[in-house]
Amino acid sequence: MSFLASRIFTECDLFPEEFSIVVTLKVSNLPPKKNEYLLTVVAEDRDTLLLGLRYSASKLHFLFLSEDASGAWQTHVSFRDLALMDSRWHTLVLAVSEGSFSLTVDCGLPVDIAADMPFPATLSMQGARFFIGSRRRTKGLFTGLMRQLVLLPGSDATSQLCPSRNAELVVLSIPPILQGLMGKPEDNEVLNYPYETDVKVTLGSQPHCTQVEDSQFWFDASRKGLYLCIGSQWISVLAAKEKLDYVEEHQRLFTNSETLGIEVFFIPEVGLFVATANRKTTSAIYKWTDGKFVLYQNIPTHQAQSWRHFTIGKRIFLAVANFEPNEKGQEFSVIYKWSHRKLKFTPYQRIATHSARDWEAFQVDGEHFLAVANHREGDNHNIDSVIYKWNPRTQLFEANQTIATSGAYDWEFFAVGPYSFLAVANTFNGTSTKVYSHLYIRLVGSFQLFQSFLTFGAADWEVFRIRERIFLAVANSHSYDVEMQVQNGSYIINSVIYELNVTAQTFVKFQDIPTCSALDWEFFSVGEDYFLVVANSFDGNTFSVNSIVYRWQGYEGFVAVHSFPTFGCRDWEAFNTTAGSYLMYSSAKEPLSRVLRLRTR
Repeated sequence: MSFLASRIFTECDLFPEEFSIVVTLKVSNLPPKKNEYLLTVVAEDRDTLLLGLRYSASKLHFLFLSEDASGAWQTHVSFRDLALMDSRWHTLVLAVSEGSFSLTVDCGLPVDIAADMPFPATLSMQGARFFIGSRRRTKGLFTGLMRQLVLLPGSDATSQLCPSRNAELVVLSIPPILQGLMGKPEDNEVLNYPYETDVKVTLGSQPHCTQVEDSQFWFDASRKGLYLCIGSQWISVLAAKEKLDYVEEHQRLFTNSETLGIEVFFIPEVGLFVATANRKTTSAIYKWTDGKFVLYQNIPTHQAQSWRHFTIGKRIFLAVANFEPNEKGQEFSVIYKWSHRKLKFTPYQRIATHSARDWEAFQVDGEHFLAVANHREGDNHNIDSVIYKWNPRTQLFEANQTIATSGAYDWEFFAVGPYSFLAVANTFNGTSTKVYSHLYIRLVGSFQLFQSFLTFGAADWEVFRIRERIFLAVANSHSYDVEMQVQNGSYIINSVIYELNVTAQTFVKFQDIPTCSALDWEFFSVGEDYFLVVANSFDGNTFSVNSIVYRWQGYEGFVAVHSFPTFGCRDWEAFNTTAGSYLMYSSAKEPLSRVLRLRTR
């Protein structure tokens, strides 16, 4: 079981400095060297454990990530000589306050530990996910029973629970559904707790859910889903594994003009939005309302190429990459800030750029950065792109590093363990699209060249993970050289997927995929399946070409499974709502974007 940390941390993305974790569990014997996780919080992009609670045969371990200027490391606080492996219920209260860690078991005497390393005051939950009973992997899965697991910020929960006449099962917060499942004892039988009661599980097609079936289970073998009858509804207990069945058109979104880029983002307590980067002088933001995107705000732009949404603390920003100068001949891109009072984006900072194609926002060691892809200055494509760094004192982005690029089109940031990487898609050097695109690694405070890839009009990088494997896909758009005669077939070329070889510490070619002037890759998942969709834009004769969805099939790599008719397809975005999963694409050749719904079975 897992969920995004943003579902809890809606107002502030920092984990509380003082808190309690309350857990009621029953576990049997465990091998001496085996550990099982009760709770973890993992930074998904780096697969780094930010916080965890695990137990072994006689110990309870609390883990958290510590960082300073010298780097990051895991801090362990261990409580020893615990008698939990007795197949009986126990309630544990772990209270954390700066450098003090206290554990109370069954309302007994607390065990206090004063650690050398205090719990961090600024542990960010951005991009993090909570895992219950696991650490995201099969190793260390929890195999006991758990009755309650509560995170209580700001106080020691012990005083709220103890003393108690039933200390082993003292309740701070139990889901109402469990409290309401108490059965009636027969004759002289002792009343069991609901999670220990013998239950009936029905197999086969969906049965009736009435008062007769109340509190009974139904297992849908075809979808591998477990459901509980409550009232007159089957409530999902173990989520069914969805499979992508087919894709259907959900909405035609008419835009101000041709759309070169789209950015889907969510603002807590406000809603889901998409920003469109339009070719003409006005771009727009649309809000998801009653299952459709509707116009929310118009923003003046100058042949906008893309938008980038990012946050710094509670502040919410949108950066637009403008390709052309304004009416006064001034060439700059703009960062907009969300106004919680006006409920709109307002101009915040202007940055001088040169035919900007893309912004990339990222964090390294708690510091915030923005990288702009400067495409050309006049007719010169061999110019510097710039990385800007947020200055907390001035509250502005300031130039931090320049990197030489050739017709830069896209930046892509990702992290592998403690290492941060930045990839640039170079498109054209003034004479040829056959140029090297580069991958940089951050060392000693700056990005340094790590690896180069021969690309052909590279327009996009997409990094994605499939379990423990890390991939990097490039969209090649055109094979062109001023000395060769232009041929229509030069647009039908291979785009390439690379995989990180950890042993060799380099990316190696994994798969070639034929594409038609590919401009974008988008990775998404449905259930346990992984997909890539490519934006095919032009085949040398027409902009009416099919864009393809590829499904991951292990040893076979990515295999084409769906084909969509698109017209000048420029950008793809995948997003989810409570109603389902969707894909959206923009067209650079008509003022019409489309939202497609993913139908599952």
